[in-house]
Amino acid sequence: MHIKTNHQNESTDKKNQSDQLLDTVSNPEMNEELNEDKLVKRKRKQATEEQLNNPFHGVKLVQVLERLVAHYGWEYLGERVNIRCFNNNPTMKSSLGFLRRTAWAREHVEDVYLDMLEEKIAPN
Repeated sequence: MHIKTNHQNESTDKKNQSDQLLDTVSNPEMNEELNEDKLVKRKRKQATEEQLNNPFHGVKLVQVLERLVAHYGWEYLGERVNIRCFNNNPTMKSSLGFLRRTAWAREHVEDVYLDMLEEKIAPN
């Protein structure tokens, strides 16, 4: 009989906990308080000087490729980085997929991007 009492107490405790959770979910004031607490914890770190000086900071691979295609075109990219997805029926989707999986190709594309940025800063 003592075992039943413990079992009943455990189930009652679990029921009380679930009731408290339901009260929290259904009470908008408590939700706002919880959300405010979460917002306070989510402060972003400031970018370091090194990150700010990095030309790839905050730039996605898709943006790099779009800028390169707009500036040079697929043909030039195919000459600089000899990969099939630039030379045969080039598309953004196939190129991005390959570059995300293939580190050496991505590094070559990043080099071309850096050359383009230098070219824009100091035109001949």
